[in-house]
Amino acid sequence: MLRPPPAARVEAVKFESKLVGQPLPYNVVLPPLYDAPEMRAVRYPVIYLLHGLGGGAGDWVSNRARLAAHAAAYRFIIVTPEGADGWYTDSATVPTDRFETYILEELIPDAERRYRALATRDARAVAGLSMGGYGALKFGVKHPQMFIFAASLSGAFGAASWDANDPTLLAFVKPSIARTYGAMDSPTRRENDLFKLFSDLPPERFPALPFIYFDCGTEDFLINSNRALSELLLRRKIPHEYRQLPGAHSWPYWDAQVQEVLKLAARKLRAAQQ
Repeated sequence: MLRPPPAARVEAVKFESKLVGQPLPYNVVLPPLYDAPEMRAVRYPVIYLLHGLGGGAGDWVSNRARLAAHAAAYRFIIVTPEGADGWYTDSATVPTDRFETYILEELIPDAERRYRALATRDARAVAGLSMGGYGALKFGVKHPQMFIFAASLSGAFGAASWDANDPTLLAFVKPSIARTYGAMDSPTRRENDLFKLFSDLPPERFPALPFIYFDCGTEDFLINSNRALSELLLRRKIPHEYRQLPGAHSWPYWDAQVQEVLKLAARKLRAAQQ
């Protein structure tokens, strides 16, 4: 009788953030055979996979996404952090909402201590959907020394320039934009505007960037900002890959495209396993 292929395993981790001052649990998808005796000396690359606005750390490991099944083909660890609705940014208005610093200084070190992770740039990737896609590319351009690969699905790239008083902005988005970015002229907006970050980046720093990948569905309300970011990167000759294909701002799209992210990440992370 044929045995089923080994499966990836999901663990929930209780974590208390001292910076944010509250519990911020996260989930970990461990590769097949992680616990096998013959694998106990093996260390693995890590992908940090970020959720979207209104979501949470459990989204990627829920029944809306088959992440554990998709991950079973690869030899890396996947961590899905809790980002609340904080846009993976240190807030302009709430001193304890330090959702950028917490990821970099608390979450990543904690995950890499608990698990057999390769704690080096060439073994670390970051990706996400919507708010998390914005966060992933922002981490990539602001902290290129941390990541070899940064990827976005349906990224909300214009968030730092959105006006919470704009009547055309979706109602459920407004509170988090006001809380995170504050006034339209706040330093937080300038320091976390993805378009400004890439526009102002000196050419001599291009080679230090992680490889940048992003995609968006053609029926997604964020398609124009995704196209605009690709045009900016093309104009500046910043290496990246952008794809657009049929799909909306929805889990069927993200569940399909996260498989592409895993495939691309595997190529970038493979050298760390050799």
